[in-house]
Amino acid sequence: MTAEITTEKARIGAPSIAGFTEEGEGLVSAKVDHSHNHGVTVMSSRAERLTSFNVADFALPTGREEEWRFTPVRGLANLFSDAATDDGSAVFTVDAPEGYVRGTLAKEAAPRGTVLTPADRAAVVASANVDEALHVVIPAEAEPAEPVRIHVHGAGAGRRSNGHVVLEAAPNSRSVVIVEHTGAADHNGNVEVIVGEGAKLTVISVQLWEDYAKHLGQHDAQVGKDAVYKHIAVSLGGSVVRLNSNVRFAGEGAEAELLGLYFADAGQHLEHRSFVDHNVPNCKSNVLYKGALQGKNAHTVWVGDVLIQKQAEGTDSYEKNQNLVLTDGCRADSVPNLEIETGLIEGAGHASSTGRFDDEHLFYLMARGIPEEVARRLVVRGFLNEIIQQIKVPALEERLTEAVERELAATDN
Repeated sequence: MTAEITTEKARIGAPSIAGFTEEGEGLVSAKVDHSHNHGVTVMSSRAERLTSFNVADFALPTGREEEWRFTPVRGLANLFSDAATDDGSAVFTVDAPEGYVRGTLAKEAAPRGTVLTPADRAAVVASANVDEALHVVIPAEAEPAEPVRIHVHGAGAGRRSNGHVVLEAAPNSRSVVIVEHTGAADHNGNVEVIVGEGAKLTVISVQLWEDYAKHLGQHDAQVGKDAVYKHIAVSLGGSVVRLNSNVRFAGEGAEAELLGLYFADAGQHLEHRSFVDHNVPNCKSNVLYKGALQGKNAHTVWVGDVLIQKQAEGTDSYEKNQNLVLTDGCRADSVPNLEIETGLIEGAGHASSTGRFDDEHLFYLMARGIPEEVARRLVVRGFLNEIIQQIKVPALEERLTEAVERELAATDN
C-alpha cells in the first residue's frame, strides 16, 4: 500500500533562531478590517476566545464558525438547546474512599466556576442547567491505593443529559481519577480540575458510549506550583464525541501532559481539541494524541493550541498528533497551532502526521512469516499502545486493549 503522509513540524528554541527576540515570534495576524467582513472580527489570538456563563452570549452554531467548522452541527440541536436534564437520562455513580465526595456545589459556590468558564455553546448550556455539581476532593498528602471512579451511564439515545464535576487534588496528594461514559444519551459534560501545589493528578476520561450516543464536553484544569497533571482522553464509542481539554498554570515548576487515543469507525465523528495556556514562567507541557480510522465517512479531528504568554519565560512545550488511516473513505483533520509572545523559552514545537501503513513495517513482519492481516493488526496495536500504556491502571489498560482489538476485528485490516 502506498503511503500518503502529510507532516508539519516545528521546533523552536530562542537561542537558535536569528531575529527571534524576547518580544516573541509574532505568529498571529492583525484583526480583519470590518468594512470587508460585515462587522465580524476574526480572533487574532487563542487568548481572545469568548468565555462566558451567559447562554445568550453564544449563538447557535451553524458550522461556519472557525470553532465548529469540522463538527457535524446539524445533528447536535438537542445538545445546543438551553434545556434541563431529562429525568433518568443518565446515572452518575462514584466509587471513592470515604470523605472524598464532598457533596455538591451550587452554581455560585466556590470552587465551582473558578477554573472552568464555558467556552462554547454546549459547555454553557451544561453549566446553566446543572444546579448542583458533583464535588470530589483528594485530601492533602493522600495517596489512595485505587483510582477514584466516576461513572456516567446514559439511559437511552436522544435523552438529554447535563453534567458538571469539580475535582480537587489538595496539595501533595497523589491520585488517579477515571471518568467513564457508557450507555447512550445526548450528554453535555463539564469537568473542572484544580491541582494543588505539589500534587500529582491523572484524570482519565473514557468514552465507551453505545453507537447512538452524542457527547460534547469541556475539561479545564488549573495546575499549581510544582504540581503534575496528566489528562488522558480515550474515545472509542459514540456517534459524535467532541472534547475540549484545556490547561493553565497557577505557579512555577508545574507540568501538564495531555494525551489522547481515538479509533473511529464508519460514520463516526471523534473530535478532540486541546489548549495549553502558558501564563506563568518555567512550566512544561506535552501534548500527544494518536488515532486510527476505518470505514466510510469515519472522521476524526484534532485541533491543538499552545499559547506562550509574554510573562511565561522558561517555558518548555511540545504538541503532536498522529493519525493512521486504515481504509479508503476516511477523513482526518489535524491542526496544530503555536502562539509565542516571548523568545525567552526553553523550547516549543509541534508536529502532525496523517498516513497509511508504513510499508517497511509490514514488510519486516511479513518477511518473518507473519500473515499480512496479522501484521497490520500488530502495527495498529503498537501505534495505539503508546497511549494505553500511559494509563498505569492495569485493569483499565486491559479493557481498552480488548476494545481496540474489537475495533480491528470489525474490518479486514
